[in-house]
Amino acid sequence: MAAQDVLGQTGRLASSGALLQVLSRGVTFALNAFTLRHLSRELLGVVGVRLTLLYSTVLFLAREAFRRACLSGGTKRNWTKTINLLWLTVPLGVFWSVFLGIVWLQLLEVPDPTVVPHYRAGVVAFGLSAVIELLGEPFWVLAQAHLFVRLKVIAESFSILSKCVLTVILVILYPQWGLYIFCLAQLLYTSVLVMCYVIYFMTFLGSPEATKKSFPVARMKALLPNLIEDETFVNWKEARLTWSFFKQSFLKQILTEGERYVMTFLNVLNFGDQGVYDIINNLGSLVARFIFLPIEESFYVFFAKVLERGKNVKLQKQDDVAVAASVLELLLKLVLLIGLTITVFGYAYSQLALDIYGGSMLSSGTGPSLLRCYSLYVLFLAVNGVTECFTFALMCKEEVDRYNFVMLALSFTFLCISYFLTHWHGSVGFILANCFNMGIRIAHSIHYIHDFFKESSYRPLAGLLPSPLLLLVYIISAAITVFSEVFFCCDKGWVARLVHVSVGALCFAATITTMFYTETKLIRFVRGQ
Repeated sequence: MAAQDVLGQTGRLASSGALLQVLSRGVTFALNAFTLRHLSRELLGVVGVRLTLLYSTVLFLAREAFRRACLSGGTKRNWTKTINLLWLTVPLGVFWSVFLGIVWLQLLEVPDPTVVPHYRAGVVAFGLSAVIELLGEPFWVLAQAHLFVRLKVIAESFSILSKCVLTVILVILYPQWGLYIFCLAQLLYTSVLVMCYVIYFMTFLGSPEATKKSFPVARMKALLPNLIEDETFVNWKEARLTWSFFKQSFLKQILTEGERYVMTFLNVLNFGDQGVYDIINNLGSLVARFIFLPIEESFYVFFAKVLERGKNVKLQKQDDVAVAASVLELLLKLVLLIGLTITVFGYAYSQLALDIYGGSMLSSGTGPSLLRCYSLYVLFLAVNGVTECFTFALMCKEEVDRYNFVMLALSFTFLCISYFLTHWHGSVGFILANCFNMGIRIAHSIHYIHDFFKESSYRPLAGLLPSPLLLLVYIISAAITVFSEVFFCCDKGWVARLVHVSVGALCFAATITTMFYTETKLIRFVRGQ
């Protein structure tokens, strides 16, 4: 498949993924606003931090490495061996669910049963839901590798919607059920998600459309583990790459969810404060995640298909290198400008947003400071997502192994910094530690990208340099909106608040206009997707 064709399909995958994240985060946003007024902060803290961490850790350790290894390279491969390898995620998930479930029940602090009842059932349900989701892993990888855009959007949107509708109904009718509400909703979510993929492939395989596309799997039976006569059960090259990514994924999970591990294992915040942190974390990531995550996932597939892993830039097809360099430069520019916009305007409007969303419980205390720091963290998230997406798509096994040592040192440093910063500055310390962590990871990826392209004429890192005029407009907008917050927000009535919002809208319009004037190449790229 030509690089331009892959780019077109990847762009559609990223935009559809962004739409999915808008729905997911938007519904979660509304759900939190609703449950905030019906359930205790402690219950929300246990679900949002403790149990969600168990679920995400099991999934990450069981499948992340398999996904990265099995999505590397093209679609022409022995899919029977790849599917066999992917089914190993299920027993691995069972192991991690049992092992971590014991840790969560026996070694960690158990919430007060009078405040948060049914904790044991919650641990069992969230661990089980992770195993159920892993049953759909071969279907997910096949769909992602062949860029089945609509399937992913429909499956995840429908499962998220089912989960949220059930949560709201049970909160209204049976608020005394507590954790049981979230257990049932989580099990429904993963069951619906897997069934959507299974039903789709049951109807797709053997159809005229599948034949027309020369789809490599013809029957549902082929999606189950199969022995091949006189051949190995799995592709050992993929298996070795999976092992390399597995060692890395363990460390990356600590870095990605580090603050939750510190909260869970070191008890630096009580469950109520954890609940507030989780709500603000969801609010802070509302815009960032629905854009950056789909871009990272989709363009990882793009770079992995267009460029060959582990090969020097001179040994790659030069037309593909040109396309990849151009796309990387424009992606860096895109996420940088989105991150700068959120950082600049998020700082001056954090307190107002929290006051509208959760009332004085969120807008007083450390809430506004948390959201302001998160606005800065979004900028780091934006750049890191794209730089790591390119780096991981190109690294060979040896480079991945070397990077694991860097991640090991960074994991230890990050946990230490998180612990000390939290003691110094409360929950804000978690976000500051995350900024440090992302900064180091960005520096490593930038070094890799620079080394990869240094023997060519392409300089995609120029995408990290916005135009001077646009940078000046950002600085002026930041100053104006900060002064506006001091004079008009947030205890001077609704008229003053509207003035503050109007000032921000004018500054935002000026920023976007300048962006269209100075970044014409980027605008054409976005419109083309």
